[in-house]
Amino acid sequence: MLAVIRKLSKSWLAAVLFGLLIVSFALWGINDVFRAQIGNDVVKAGSRVVTASDFQREYNEARKRQEEANGRPITLEIANANGLDRALLNSLATRESMAEIISRMGIRPADQLLVAQIQKIPAFFDQISGRFDRKTFDQRLAENGLDAERFDQALRDEMASAHFGAAVAAGLRTPRAYGAMAAIYAQESRDLAFFVVTPANVEKPPPATDAQLTAFLKQNAAQLTRPEMRVLTVVRFLPPAGAENAPIDPAELKKLYDFRKDTFSQPEMRTIVQIPAKTPAIAQQIVARLGRGEAPAAVAKAVGVDALTYDQKPRTAIADRRVGEAAFRMASGQVAPVQGELGQAVVKVVSVTPGRVVTMEEARPALEAELRKNAAAEKVYAQSQAYDEAHQGGASLTEAAQKSGAQLTTVGPVTAQGAGMDGQPVAGLVPQILQQAFGLPSGGESDLSEAGQGLFYAVRVERVIPPTLPPLAEVRAQLAQVYETRELYSRMQAKADELAARIRKGETFETVASSAKLGVARLPGLTRQNAEQVPQIPQEILGTALGARPGDVFITRPQQLVVVVGQVTNLKVEPNPLTALVADRSRFDMSMAMFRELSEYAPTTAQEKLKTRVDINKARAAIGMEPLATSTPSTKK
Repeated sequence: MLAVIRKLSKSWLAAVLFGLLIVSFALWGINDVFRAQIGNDVVKAGSRVVTASDFQREYNEARKRQEEANGRPITLEIANANGLDRALLNSLATRESMAEIISRMGIRPADQLLVAQIQKIPAFFDQISGRFDRKTFDQRLAENGLDAERFDQALRDEMASAHFGAAVAAGLRTPRAYGAMAAIYAQESRDLAFFVVTPANVEKPPPATDAQLTAFLKQNAAQLTRPEMRVLTVVRFLPPAGAENAPIDPAELKKLYDFRKDTFSQPEMRTIVQIPAKTPAIAQQIVARLGRGEAPAAVAKAVGVDALTYDQKPRTAIADRRVGEAAFRMASGQVAPVQGELGQAVVKVVSVTPGRVVTMEEARPALEAELRKNAAAEKVYAQSQAYDEAHQGGASLTEAAQKSGAQLTTVGPVTAQGAGMDGQPVAGLVPQILQQAFGLPSGGESDLSEAGQGLFYAVRVERVIPPTLPPLAEVRAQLAQVYETRELYSRMQAKADELAARIRKGETFETVASSAKLGVARLPGLTRQNAEQVPQIPQEILGTALGARPGDVFITRPQQLVVVVGQVTNLKVEPNPLTALVADRSRFDMSMAMFRELSEYAPTTAQEKLKTRVDINKARAAIGMEPLATSTPSTKK
């Protein structure tokens, strides 16, 4: 139920809630009743507080969620470097402020409703009875660092938010006039006329001179300057040639197979049904009814419990160890009562899938590949240690590489991103090598480093090439093409501007197009509904036309080397049977859009009205971080 309520609080219903809060703030104010410091509390919003221990618990949960999402541990320093402490503090301030406002409006779920909701949460059910269990409830809360009072308050707040949001959503609507205006806007139609100016309609510019290209090069120096590049010598430690086909010691193969046999084999799988039995007499009734072929679910329902089904599971997947051991001794189709660790139950074995042991011959390819990989990794490690010993003993990078038999390669010039002179990535340069290489001076050598996945390397910077503007001779062809294309565009734009100006001065669209020997394309009855059904006309033209006023002449460039001059005429709206439907739908959509916009301001408004106070340094202290330079508690605005 909690998950459902949380999901609801993030939906459009929450937007409705936030929107109405803005209205309520306009109708009645909230006095600033807490002007003093917030004591030892991290957040204070009216009568509601978040203590340091509360913040620590919430912070640990938030960091754990991030670790699960990223699949790796996240240190305290990394989490806070990415703003987790501040983000959580802002979130808690918003949550408590909104809950306080809702409470002051008199919305408080009754105790009976709260109890009923708690008793519906599956996490608090007893595994045997399938019903709410107080001991399980207390255990689950303790596992999450909560007590009943705090949990009840959190659930009460979420229920109040959800119920209030649902009530608001059921009654709030924008005026019908808004929907009518939206329907008119959606259904208005217009006629579009346009012609296209292409390179064929203007005089081709002459080839660019060296003087023009030189000036163009200087004007665009920021974009054309090449980044710093470096020439590097990289030492890599690789397994010897033929390692992928090295002979395998049979004894090592057997040893690895014995160690990995269980992981290769498939355990016996069974489908079983387990029905809890409160007494031996009930257990016998269940056995008899299952023996007659009655459905397990129906039998379980008749005795007031739920049947638990394990579909094609190994013995280790059975929650009750004794039940699992008994079930895997029974024959397929057999029904019998079992005294488990968690209580008595009746078990029926529905099906049995025998296990299978993979032989060493079947596993040989995988085992040999693993052994060869391990052997290669050991040789690479030994090679890297020999290099490191020589280098630390005073040998240069080249000398140490030769002594250890490592691979020595010179690459570059290369950028910090790993691109060569042609702009393409240089093979074999992982980010760790580049990062270290661009942190060294010219002639500098790195120590032996590891890049992960068994890759060891060392690097020396042979030469540093500072950022430079390329000489004209190297980029003449590319620069001339860009320059001449721009000149061509300028002529096309000037032509379009000239023709558009004549139309604006009163000449007809056809006369102007004809004088330039351009054909006129027409699209009558263009609407916002049918615009997507005209694939032969670029959407940039249609979109500009739909935003233009009647008589407007517009110019747009929908694609490369194309300039379009268009005009919109005959704007009209003709009501039809769909108008009312569109108006009603638009009214609903506009209501939701308005609520979403208002919701952006509701949290800030709530905190301003309550003068919500937060203390970032007390929050940081709660999680073991040093305080920031400013230690004064702040009022959220």
